[in-house]
Amino acid sequence: MRITADRDRCVGAGMCALLAPTVFEQDDDEGRVVLLAAVPPGEHAAVGEAVQCCPSGALTIDEP
Repeated sequence: MRITADRDRCVGAGMCALLAPTVFEQDDDEGRVVLLAAVPPGEHAAVGEAVQCCPSGALTIDEP
């Protein structure tokens, strides 16, 4: 699974960091999404939920 994060579109809601903290974080300056690592095998469901819950649509799954 490969994820793309559009930091320009991100509104800093933080749902991604709450749902998948091993993959997403928020930067200290604006609270925008930061990708931390590749998606570990056991995190696919949490990352998929984070993508669906993103209010700005800043996250996309490029590969299933």
